[in-house]
Formats: sequence, structure tokens, C-alpha cells
Amino acid sequence: HQLPAKPAYARVKIWRRLKGLGAVTVKNSVYALPANAETREDFAWLVGEIAELGGEGFVCEAVLVDGLSDGEVEALFSAARDEDYAEVAAAARELAARDAGDGDLAGPVARLRKQLDEIVTIDFFGADGREPAEGLVSGLEARLQVEETDMNAQPNEPTPVTPVGGLQGRVWVTRQGVQVDRIASAWLIRRFIDANARFKFVPGKGYAALAGELRFDMFEGEFTHRGERCTFEVLLAEIGLDDAALGAIAEIIHDIDLKDGKYGRDETAGIRTLIAGIAAAHDDDNQRLERGAAILDDLYSSFSGKQGDK
Repeated sequence: HQLPAKPAYARVKIWRRLKGLGAVTVKNSVYALPANAETREDFAWLVGEIAELGGEGFVCEAVLVDGLSDGEVEALFSAARDEDYAEVAAAARELAARDAGDGDLAGPVARLRKQLDEIVTIDFFGADGREPAEGLVSGLEARLQVEETDMNAQPNEPTPVTPVGGLQGRVWVTRQGVQVDRIASAWLIRRFIDANARFKFVPGKGYAALAGELRFDMFEGEFTHRGERCTFEVLLAEIGLDDAALGAIAEIIHDIDLKDGKYGRDETAGIRTLIAGIAAAHDDDNQRLERGAAILDDLYSSFSGKQGDK
């Protein structure tokens, strides 16, 4: 699209509209949305607005044959939404740090939920940043509910321990394109819950669990982010393992996944680099789990004080 130099507000208005639609910049004034009836209609209305402002715009359906691949364009969408989710997460952490009553927090939390829900509607490819943001906002909402009945209650209540036997023989479902929290959670499941656990990888949005399935690290999953805890931390609390080595690993996974520097362990940067290398080298999720498990096995042995033969 093209817009005249004046009035200046026209460019800002159209930029905000494009951002609200979830469009990403491909080049200069060329913006993209996934092709479907709804997005075509959104762009058609926007072209009308551009014309009313004295500009011109065109809508076309494109097939990329050179330059950017479909995967790279999808990554642009996910990166944009991750920035949005990071903004929500930062605001949620700021609210969580306040020592305030319901009257002070209820309004900001409601606005934050609205902001998060709006981002979700334009998260076309299930960006990784959703789970941390969702967990933090849900934690604030839970805090408000607790304060309504008991002003002395803590924001993060202890997680009831789930018998490991009830978690065995299940199919564990998570989002495709596993990263650090899902890799570590799968390792925890196979190492300490069910050595024969099976894993299933699905798109990030709208998956309803079948009989015998448990979802983890995905929206509405049985095991996912809660408050300021990543999925690995939630699983560890659920099975009630009091293990210092696992606690140390949980701190590393937390800082890599939530990017809040809460624990600041020396090992974190190295593990982050190793996991990123696994993701870069392997597209297959099972291979990522296998490679990640080898690293976590060795890390667990190190923290447990178990030394190999010298």
C-alpha cells in the first residue's frame, strides 16, 4: 500500500490497524496475513480505509518461490506475537510484585486478560510465548479469587501431589516444535513417571485431548504454566519429588523458558545454548527429545554427585 505524506496521522492509523490484524512486514509496505476468508476480508476493508485517506492498496494471494520460505514467514508471525506476549508477561510480573488489595489489582488484571485474549486471536501459529503469559495472568486471576475468600492466602498455593501410578500408561500430548520446557518435561516424564511414556505432537491451538491422553505445556493442558512456574516446575510439584538435583534443573529450565533471570545459575547459559543447538539441528520432535534427554541425564548425574569411572 501507499499513503500520501499528509496528513501524518494516516500512516499511524494504518500501522495500528495492521498491527491489530496481526499482519507482519514482508518488505517495506508489503504486509502479510495467513490466507483465509476472514483475513482476506480484513485486508479488503483496510484497502477501503487506505483509499479514503487518499492512498492506494492492493490485496493478493501469494506463493513464495524464492527468498523467504513459508517457514521463515511463519517465524515472523511467531516472533511478533512473542514480543506481544513478553509485554503482557512483564506487566503481569509487575502486578504480581505489588502488595495491593482487590480494588487496586482487579481492574489492571482484567485489562491484562483482555489484552492477552486479543493477542491470542492473532496468534496464527501458536507462538511459544503464550504459555508463560497465560500462566502469569491466570496466576493473578487466581490470586484475586483467593483474596476474595481469605485476605491472608498466598498467591501461589501448593500443588496437590498426584500419585505417579495415575499418570502411567498415558499418551502425553504437546505442541509441535518442542523447545526447552517441553524437552525437559518429556525427560522428567520418561525418567521419573513412566519409562514407556508415548508422546504425541500436535498444532498449538484448539486440541481436545482424547481418552487416555494428557496435555502438557500447551493452552488448557492438564500440566502447563501456572503463575510464575513453568511446566517442568508444575510437573515436579505434582509428583512430589523432593530431589535437590531436580530442583536445580528446574531453576535452569525456569530461567531459560521464562527469561526472567529469577535464579541466575551459572549453568543456565550453557544449557540454553545446547538446547538451541538441538532445535536448530533437528526438525523431528522425537529426535529433539532424545538429544535433550541425553543432556539432562548427564546434568542430573552431575547435580546428584554421581561420577563416572575415572
